[in-house]
Amino acid sequence: MIQSRAVHQVEADLLALRAAAERAGTALACLFSSADEFEAAVIRARRDAGAFGRGRRPVRSAFVTTILVAIFLML
Repeated sequence: MIQSRAVHQVEADLLALRAAAERAGTALACLFSSADEFEAAVIRARRDAGAFGRGRRPVRSAFVTTILVAIFLML
């Protein structure tokens, strides 16, 4: 036998279906408008987490190299 449903049950089911469809649509939305924005955000997050470490300081490296060369030439 076919069960008949009341109008309020059908309306409740339609509202639940509509709400589920809206949630599914927002779940697929992307926060970034392009791949470049996504990659920039990933790099920024990794830098903030310290993944890349501190940047090398060329002035300090040049100074240490100069001191070592001077010590080597004195010997």
